[in-house]
Amino acid sequence: MLVTEVLEDLGYTAIEAADSVAGLKVLQSDVRIDLLVTDVGLPGGMNGRQIADAGRARRPGLKVLFITGYAENAAVGSGQLDPGMQVLTKPFAMEALAGRIRDLIHVAAPPQGGDPGSGTR
Repeated sequence: MLVTEVLEDLGYTAIEAADSVAGLKVLQSDVRIDLLVTDVGLPGGMNGRQIADAGRARRPGLKVLFITGYAENAAVGSGQLDPGMQVLTKPFAMEALAGRIRDLIHVAAPPQGGDPGSGTR
């Protein structure tokens, strides 16, 4: 909920998912998504990296911000992040979260489906 609040305070539209299953359904829909913000540890059977990989299978180039309380290398498995992926470790200042979100969203990338005039998600 905190991430949603920060996104909305920055002027973005946020789509919240309660667990990995709900998140995967959103990623498999046609809604425009400019950035996936996910915790590494998720309820619902999949972790954040698996969700990001599934999202990128449907939406190549999807930007991803992983949030985790674990060490960065432990959080993403092999420590390898694809271009357009970043990790933010807890605890963090809200300004750091806002900065990462802005940086990731405003780096040029191909459209991710949906109506391009529908606003940033």
